[in-house]
Amino acid sequence: MEGVPSAVIVEYDPSWPVRAHHLLEEVRAAFSVLPGADGFAYEHIGSTSVPGLGAKPVVDLQVCLPDLPTRDESAALLASTPFVPALGSRPDSPGVHRDARRPGEHADAVYEKRLFHIPDSAILHVRRADSPFARFVVDFRDWLRAHPGQAVRYERIKRDLAGVHAGAADYDDYTRAKTAFFTEIGPELTRWAAGS
Repeated sequence: MEGVPSAVIVEYDPSWPVRAHHLLEEVRAAFSVLPGADGFAYEHIGSTSVPGLGAKPVVDLQVCLPDLPTRDESAALLASTPFVPALGSRPDSPGVHRDARRPGEHADAVYEKRLFHIPDSAILHVRRADSPFARFVVDFRDWLRAHPGQAVRYERIKRDLAGVHAGAADYDDYTRAKTAFFTEIGPELTRWAAGS
């Protein structure tokens, strides 16, 4: 993503959840003017949300709401925050305008998203409340928190992939390469999430 450093994994930093909380409060205040804002879900997601897990030093955040504002409306709402619209490194950059499909039958529209960032610092995913990917990232976070051995394994995979893609102009290939891990653990994660 433009403005975000290449895939470099650093040791876990306990300041990440504190930063995430403060940024989410800013986003919550910015979105408070929308109808039904009290029911929106605000989450710290991604590797920085898993205690002890090494990660890129970029905090991932998510807000889910029933209907997505347009990109221009979203940018106007977030103008009082440090977030700016994110552009992909290339036209097919994963996760910029829409998320990867999850297993099951879902309309394409539920994967549409708005992506904002604070360059080199944070990423904000604005998703529909019925997005299967929005549910997946929360379930994945919670599964890693509950399975420290898998979190260690995931970090090792990320570090190996970061080494392979070190020095790349962007980390789209790094992002795509992690998909193999998600595919592998998908059935176990689905069973765990259904029982939790």
